[in-house]
Amino acid sequence: QGQFVESGGGLVQPGGSLRLSCTPSASIFSRYAMAWYRQAPGKERELVARITSGGLINHSDSVEGRFTISRDGVKNTVYLQMNHVRPDDAAVYYCNIYPFNDSYWGQGTRVAGST
Repeated sequence: QGQFVESGGGLVQPGGSLRLSCTPSASIFSRYAMAWYRQAPGKERELVARITSGGLINHSDSVEGRFTISRDGVKNTVYLQMNHVRPDDAAVYYCNIYPFNDSYWGQGTRVAGST
C-alpha cells in the first residue's frame, strides 16, 4: 500500500452536504482504525473523525453532530458524510490510519465553500 487516494471533495454551499471516500488496500482496512484528517490554509493538520475496525467511532468536537465517519467492509472503503457544512470546514481532507502513518498521506480532496 502506498499513498491513499481520497475523493468526493468539491464546492459546497453553507449548509450543504458532501460525502468523501477513501479505499485503502484490504489488508490495511481490516487491520487498522481509519481516520479522516483535514488541513485548512495556514493551520495544522487536525483529526476530524476516526473509526476502529470494530466500528467504534469518535468525532472531533468541531464536527460532532454534523459529520459521520463510516466504513464498508465489503468495499473496503471509509466514508466521511459531511452535512450542514460551514465555511470553516473548508480544507484539504485526507484519510489515513489512526494513528496516522506518514507513508500513507495522499493528495487529499479539497472541500471549498461556494457562495
